[in-house]
Amino acid sequence: ANTKSTAINILVQVFFLIISLGSWTLKLEMEITNPHKWCLFDLEQKICAQRGCCWSPLNTTTYPWCIYGDNHGYKVDSTEKTSAVRLSRISSPTIFGNDIDNVLLTTESQTASRLRFKVWFSNKKRYEVPHQHVQAFTGSEASNAKYNIEVSNSPFSIKVIRKSNNRVLFDTSVGPLVYSDQYLQISTKLPSNYFYGIGEHIHKRFRHDTYWKNWPIFTRDELPGDNNHNLYGHHTFFTCIEDNTGLSFGVFLMNSNAMEMFIQPTPIITYRVTGGILDFYIFVGDNPEQVVQQYVEFIGRPAMPAYWGLGFQLSRWNYGTLDEVKKVVERNRAAGIPFDVQVTDIDYMEEKKDFTYDLDKFAGLPEFVQDLHNHGQKYVIILVMINSAYDTYIRGSQQDVWVKNVWPGLTVFPDFTSSACTEWWANECKFFHDTVPYDGLWIDMNEVSSFIRGSSEGCEPNKLNYPPFTPGILDRLMYSKTICMDAVQHWGSQYDVHSLYGYSMTIATEKAIERVFPNKRSFILTRSTFAGTGKHAAHWLGDNTALWEHMEWSITGLLEFSLFGIPYAGADICGFIGDTSEELCTRWMQLGAFYPFSRNHNYYSFFQSQDPAAFGENSVLVRSSRHYLNIRYTLLPFLYTLFYKAHVYGDTVARPFLHDAYIPDAVWYDYETGGKRPWRKERVEMYLPIDKIGLHLRGGYIFPIQQPNVTTTASRNNPLGLIIALDENKEASGDFFWDDGESKDSIEKGNYLFYNFSVTAVSIFLGSMFLPLKVLQITGLKLQLGQSYRLKWTSTFPLKERFGCYPDDDGETMEKCQARGCLWNATDGTNAPRCYYPSEENPYAVSSIRYSSNGITADLKMTPGTQRSLPYPNPIPNLRLEVKYHKNEMLQFKIYDADKKRYEVPVPLNISSSPSSTYEGRLYDVEIKEKPFGIQIRRRSTGVVIWDSQLPGFAFHDQFIQISTRLPSEFLYGFGEVEHTAFKRDLNWHTWGMFTRDQPPGYKLNSYGFHPYHMVMENEGNAHGVLLLNSNGMDVTFQPTPALTYRTLGGILDFYMFLGPTPEGATRQYHELIGHPVMPPYWALGFQLCRYGYRNTSEISSLYDEMVKAQIPYDVQYTDIDYMERQLDFTLNRPRFQDLPQFVDKIRRDGMKYIIILDPAISGNETDPYPAFTKGVEQDVFVKWPNTDEICWAKVWPDLPNVTIDESLTEDEAVNASRAHVAFPDFFRKNTTDWWTNEIVDFYNNVMKFDGLWIDMNEPSSFVNGTTTNVCRNDSLNFPPYFPALTKRGEGLHFRTMCMETEQILSDGTSVLHYDVHNLYGWSQVKPTYDALQKATGKRGIVISRSTYPTGGQWGGHWLGDNYAEWSNLDKSIIGMMEFSLFGISYTGADICGFFNNSEYELCTRWMQLGSFYPFSRNHNIAKTIRQDPVAWNETFANMSRDVLNIRYTLLPHFYTLMHEIHANGGTVIRPLLHEFFDDKETWIIFKQFLWGSAFMVSPVMEWVSTSHHFPYDGLDIGIRKIYHDFDAPLEKINLHVRGGHILPCQEPAQNTVHSRKNFMGLIVAMDENHMAQGSLFWDDGDSIGESDFTMIYSVTHNGYSNPEELRLGYIKVWGESQTQISSVELIYNGQTQSVTHKYDLTNGVRSQ
Repeated sequence: ANTKSTAINILVQVFFLIISLGSWTLKLEMEITNPHKWCLFDLEQKICAQRGCCWSPLNTTTYPWCIYGDNHGYKVDSTEKTSAVRLSRISSPTIFGNDIDNVLLTTESQTASRLRFKVWFSNKKRYEVPHQHVQAFTGSEASNAKYNIEVSNSPFSIKVIRKSNNRVLFDTSVGPLVYSDQYLQISTKLPSNYFYGIGEHIHKRFRHDTYWKNWPIFTRDELPGDNNHNLYGHHTFFTCIEDNTGLSFGVFLMNSNAMEMFIQPTPIITYRVTGGILDFYIFVGDNPEQVVQQYVEFIGRPAMPAYWGLGFQLSRWNYGTLDEVKKVVERNRAAGIPFDVQVTDIDYMEEKKDFTYDLDKFAGLPEFVQDLHNHGQKYVIILVMINSAYDTYIRGSQQDVWVKNVWPGLTVFPDFTSSACTEWWANECKFFHDTVPYDGLWIDMNEVSSFIRGSSEGCEPNKLNYPPFTPGILDRLMYSKTICMDAVQHWGSQYDVHSLYGYSMTIATEKAIERVFPNKRSFILTRSTFAGTGKHAAHWLGDNTALWEHMEWSITGLLEFSLFGIPYAGADICGFIGDTSEELCTRWMQLGAFYPFSRNHNYYSFFQSQDPAAFGENSVLVRSSRHYLNIRYTLLPFLYTLFYKAHVYGDTVARPFLHDAYIPDAVWYDYETGGKRPWRKERVEMYLPIDKIGLHLRGGYIFPIQQPNVTTTASRNNPLGLIIALDENKEASGDFFWDDGESKDSIEKGNYLFYNFSVTAVSIFLGSMFLPLKVLQITGLKLQLGQSYRLKWTSTFPLKERFGCYPDDDGETMEKCQARGCLWNATDGTNAPRCYYPSEENPYAVSSIRYSSNGITADLKMTPGTQRSLPYPNPIPNLRLEVKYHKNEMLQFKIYDADKKRYEVPVPLNISSSPSSTYEGRLYDVEIKEKPFGIQIRRRSTGVVIWDSQLPGFAFHDQFIQISTRLPSEFLYGFGEVEHTAFKRDLNWHTWGMFTRDQPPGYKLNSYGFHPYHMVMENEGNAHGVLLLNSNGMDVTFQPTPALTYRTLGGILDFYMFLGPTPEGATRQYHELIGHPVMPPYWALGFQLCRYGYRNTSEISSLYDEMVKAQIPYDVQYTDIDYMERQLDFTLNRPRFQDLPQFVDKIRRDGMKYIIILDPAISGNETDPYPAFTKGVEQDVFVKWPNTDEICWAKVWPDLPNVTIDESLTEDEAVNASRAHVAFPDFFRKNTTDWWTNEIVDFYNNVMKFDGLWIDMNEPSSFVNGTTTNVCRNDSLNFPPYFPALTKRGEGLHFRTMCMETEQILSDGTSVLHYDVHNLYGWSQVKPTYDALQKATGKRGIVISRSTYPTGGQWGGHWLGDNYAEWSNLDKSIIGMMEFSLFGISYTGADICGFFNNSEYELCTRWMQLGSFYPFSRNHNIAKTIRQDPVAWNETFANMSRDVLNIRYTLLPHFYTLMHEIHANGGTVIRPLLHEFFDDKETWIIFKQFLWGSAFMVSPVMEWVSTSHHFPYDGLDIGIRKIYHDFDAPLEKINLHVRGGHILPCQEPAQNTVHSRKNFMGLIVAMDENHMAQGSLFWDDGDSIGESDFTMIYSVTHNGYSNPEELRLGYIKVWGESQTQISSVELIYNGQTQSVTHKYDLTNGVRSQ
């Protein structure tokens, strides 16, 4: 240090304080905040001392070692007036020589918000920027300034202070003022680290990193990269946000000399400038946007672009030839890509000379431009610099327009700062336009750029080319990549005006445009810029690279140029240098579609094409580009209005969030769906697949739009519209500017329209509680521009938006309704609820929420004062929500009591312990709505909300749980088991109960099974499924909103959702969770006969003989409970069926199979030994009263012993007189399954053989209510506070079943109430029965169960119950089969010809035809009705039955293959047409036809007299597509169809499958339009446990099964063969060729081999 005082002022950068206190050590590390007096960088100690600075070496070079003391700077000498202060230099060693000892500080309060202070040399004029917009201030000093100025005397410093809060905004006391001829330095401390701007550089983020950064500023032709290189523009303006109130200010240094701005963490900015003066402007504002408006007003507001200039532009350097340009234009036109402008780079020129074109490679260029114009498109050319020795050069030389002696060869540079040059430039532009009618100009290389340093002769070694201080600019050489600094222009030496070259060129080019296009805006694009360039031109961000980070950095560039007053900016989409990828280019096109200046441009010589159509007409790139450019063009009126406001008011266009202080805390809408987003002041992760970008509209704004087209010329003729995005107060405002799109003075002359729009106090339900997409569409207004209008709309509470508040059946009244705190309104004859919840009703809100990669957990609390006064006790105050992302296509969301464990369904599901979903792969997004609580699930690919439970009425009580959700469409299928009148549910206010009950099918009568699963077809053609895993009694209400409401009596809410997206895909995903359907034995696909009421064995034997004699295929015979002694399980009625075992043995030897029935109820009134009961008691298998050892007795079928049955009694009379007391086995218990298995095995081994088991009455069914006394012991369980919409609603849940309070014991020993597991009773029986059957028989067998629950299809099939011999039951059987296909129980069918009532000949005929194509095909009816088996009617009926069953048996190999396919993979066999043809919306409502798999369609007749869809089963191509068609359907015929493109394996039929499996196999080959077909065959022995696979798909795969008597291919039928003459057919097998006989049916186009 030079003196002791300066030595004392040296502060160490970092020090450590270590204090030892016993075993404790405290270590403090402190950064001293005084590194600001940085003398210079990279100095040696000796030079530091020579400059009078202090040397302080540290252990890092990040911090300065050479720092200023207090012996540098200036002091105040005198004050001539308040606005002028004379400063004199403090004596100290010089830094760079030529110090100026006396300078003048002048201040100007130009406006209340703008301050200028200038430090200059008054004795001798120094260079000052000759700005063409900023003029000398001549006004009076502002009297109401928002700022104060303080000047300190010694050393001199200046502070600018905000008056309102005394905050110091600009403080130069942190460093000395240095003022020499070629080195000026001043530092300022900022009030916060939040500052933005200065350039042009690559800044990786918008807010500056203050950690010791040096940013040089001097225009250069340099590729943008990951460095601090100075690039094309020169911008010293920055803004600073002072605090979280948004108060902001801006600083602009009007200086064009080379400089650097050094930033350090304090934060401090140090300016180091190589010349000119220090001319600062401070802009004080209330927010960042206001600051920018002031700055832009000062330097010149942005030019108003031509409307077409906002369209998309295509360009490439080095198309090479005009033919290549044409190819690019044509392929993008063909792809429907909206684009307005075709650009050519320098390759169009002759030898790269401005104002020429290559007459060879670009021959026909003027005609090409005319073609562009004919298509409504524009043409833009590039201009660079001037070569020597051609006309343009000669004329320029004559007019003396050159700066001095870039490309090619020797190049001259016009001096655009001279008026003569401007005139010459305008003339040259006009001359060339007369030849090539371009529409706009792109000026490049104007930094100015040179490919040699300085000149071909180098540069003179003078102080301009080699100044004493060179900032950290590129190469640390002033003339690197440019011309010498001592060159002279009209405005001054190149040293001073270098960075103004591009600025002066844009002004001259604007003059040229005025000459070429009088009073037209045209288009100017420049690379080099300065403050004020935006008044004249647009800017692109230079020669970027095809890298992901460059795409990201482009956003910062756009935002910075908005600050600089150049909002019309953009980057080269997809990158200029390097090969892009389709993924990168797709993402960049999505982003670039929303650049203000949107252009795809690259360097082609070494890199591939990247225009939107370059990757193929069906590429993701072209689809995504077309989609988002259409959105851009839709929004062009909005963008154009933004540019108007930028032009008139200085607003930014591309705007950072910080320019609206509270924009993060606002309402946001998804642009593509209209859905309101929940985000506020948070970071969110949005899943955006490759073809999607996140676009959101801010609530409170109105956006003008227009129907897009491929050019703006075309789109401007389309209808205009508005998007109104309402805020929380249902208000919005916006504006719209419109003119002819190109006239230069339209604004000045008032030739335009400007609309202000506002929406206030609208009575419209667009909030979270109403319209599904929160969108109201108002169309067809046909308003004329230029007129003012007021549009008013109102809405009352729509009927379909009512969610019922009174589902009870005790007679609702207004008084009862309002007592619940609900609303009452008449429904005018509709089924809509009169009593309904208020729109915002929901008693729960989210109190905390936690996110993880695998899901979401949230805590819900009941909000005080929000709960309705519902008559259901024990609301649960604290709930927990768990969302689990199990798979990409499946998620679970579960709501339960957070404080107390509740019953949960004890049914195992196929769920992996570790979720396999990934964020990128998931098909869904989940949002938790916090207040009021709701769950929203959105399909990512379409943005469609497929679950939205933020609806009124959510309730969680001990015995009443209710939740509603919106549906994405009206097309809902599923829920059962209830008889439905159509496959698609009717959503017009219907409530359906679910509770297993012995109830024959009927309208809205809850029946045998319990399946809370549904599937929805979304309007876009996607499908999803939803399972509520809950086994308590429930009902579901559908309403036309569309929406549904679940109400259940207990348990928890445990939902699983399956995203498909196809209906078959969603079904398979559901089946993967619940288990794939059982694989039936081959024989189980044969025809089956049964009857309740067979009198004896001989009756069955006679039936069998008649069937065989009639040669009607037939595989299975049954007996109902008649075979038992008094309907007792595991007994044989000896008087009437003593010879049944022998009969069964006989027909089994003939290839037949036999199935017996078992009921669950076991008699306890036997006088003789009844092992089934006594062993059951011993093994404790029966359901009991809770906490006792007392069996809960009921009555069902078994008769009392030693009682004569009076068959004349009614059912109820017989129950009282002769039915025994029965006990119900508890099949949850392990000991019960053992007992049940032993009884079945003993009966098989010791009484009679059987091949399958039919378990009935297992809802469980009782003929009394609860118990033998009809009185249960717990009213709250049998008569719960809410009683679902069930059959006999007032009779109690125990009606015809067990008491709800009885106790059952799970396999783990847990006690559960029958109240909770009632609906699982049949489920709990089916697997033990299946296991016992296989143990007894050693074969696969089949179990048929009446009561079912999800997952039960793994072990058994189902018949649709005790139906009726009525025509209306035919189509209902198809609905039932299709529903059970969804439910995972594919082996399903109805009782053919009807169970109840006498059937009729025509009805039974049609039903036999239909039933022959049920998977479970059985003819069955009740006692005391007429026979209805196939041989019971007449010979004609028998023949018809034989013929249609022969078709079934012929196709059994195909049907069996389908059964194996779903057993292996899940899915449907009986398949609704919509599962295959989901893109044909007409199929979504069809239920009177169905498919077996994907290829075989059954179109039965189901009416008394009918003509039906007739597609004959004879190989004829019917030539019908996607229409309804009527065909003749004679009584003996059913319509069957095979889909082209498929091969169906088949086999010659026989009396039963044992014999048919030995017959020749065949193939039906049904050609598609391309004469192609494919298929597969699964084959095994048909009955083993665990199939031994034999699968054929073109090739054959053996897996342990071979039988020489089977699988002999005998014939192939080819359907749809052309009529081309075929002379021979050859079979190639194992390399051997064999001729095959063939014949051809010319009528039907069928070839047989």
